[in-house]
Amino acid sequence: MDIADALAFASVNRRGVLATQKRDGRPQLSNVTHGVGDDGVVRVSITADRAKFVNLRRDPRASLHVSQDDFWAYAVLEGDVELSPVTADPNDDTCDELVALYRSLAGEHPNWAEYRQAMVDDHRLVVRLTPARAYGMISR
Repeated sequence: MDIADALAFASVNRRGVLATQKRDGRPQLSNVTHGVGDDGVVRVSITADRAKFVNLRRDPRASLHVSQDDFWAYAVLEGDVELSPVTADPNDDTCDELVALYRSLAGEHPNWAEYRQAMVDDHRLVVRLTPARAYGMISR
């Protein structure tokens, strides 16, 4: 499957399963909502106290499985990830990126100041998955 086709599919179907590697080599799977940027990078908001963060710091490889609502079409995007810094201030670059991700997924928030503070309080950051490979089965 062409990466561009998989990204187009993932940009319409925004719920997926992020797979990372546990220390013992088994997969750790997390349901996520993701956004696909114009730059071809898939972004996911996560917290620094979860297994996927620890796993990705140790091993930056990840796979994102995205399926269509009827479950019969899917795409898997694989590649290395880059982790943003954990947001530490409501006005830092990570918080700005989290705001942009939220806007791409849900539109405007009713209280951006409250949202930004919640990102700091939750110790949120952005996973940036740059796909190197894709496979799956989608209809065109």
